[in-house]
Amino acid sequence: MLLAIDCGNTNTVFSIWDGQEFLCTLRTSTHHSRTADAYFTWYSTLVKHYGIEAEITDVVISSTVPRVVFNLRVFADRFFGCRPLVVGKPDCLLPFPPRVDEGTQVGPDRLVNTAGAFDRHGGDLIVVDFGTATTFDVVAHDGAYVGGVISPGVNLSLEALHLAAAALPHVDISKPQKVIGTNTVECIQSGVFWGYVGLVREVCERIRGEYGSPMKIVATGGLAPLFQQSAQLFDTFEDDLTMHGLTVIHRYNKDSGSQ
Repeated sequence: MLLAIDCGNTNTVFSIWDGQEFLCTLRTSTHHSRTADAYFTWYSTLVKHYGIEAEITDVVISSTVPRVVFNLRVFADRFFGCRPLVVGKPDCLLPFPPRVDEGTQVGPDRLVNTAGAFDRHGGDLIVVDFGTATTFDVVAHDGAYVGGVISPGVNLSLEALHLAAAALPHVDISKPQKVIGTNTVECIQSGVFWGYVGLVREVCERIRGEYGSPMKIVATGGLAPLFQQSAQLFDTFEDDLTMHGLTVIHRYNKDSGSQ
């Protein structure tokens, strides 16, 4: 069995893959100081709570926070007796290497989303990921990552607005009942929600125009359903796209004999 770990700037997600389906998905906040023992205590407690019996044989990791990788490596070695595959490291092979400017390091999360999206939908894609940052990844016809766009995430924008303007409250993102707000909270919600609708629609249209051929838009991330239901911005939504991409990369390395 495979334990797939996706460590983002805000949350870290663990999913157990049995070769056919994900048996469970566990989520915790990301802390660079969390030890291997702490990870295992949290993990084993939840696995027991859900009544899952899983003999983990392999671990694959994607992390946008480099400082946590060491403790996750120790976690895999100490408790599962395996050397984890870490996306972005030289020994981790990619089905299709990215085609970007020389010297550019592509974020592991973007490589994983590319692999997962191509496996499910083929090429000529725009992958929109609503995370700490809102990212747009362009997947070529052959499955290679060929560039994209990075913008501040929705919740990050709300937090920055609250911190920078003392008189403005912190609000949760939701679709406002109307565009013109009649109180401060409604004004902020309208600005953020419709601002991001416009951002996503305009960026995707400009990518399509520059790419020069039809492209399917695939969305992932916690806030994607809110925008999809309200504005129909995407062709499809994949809530497990990143975890699926991790299984694709792990399988490719197994088949290539590197693991």
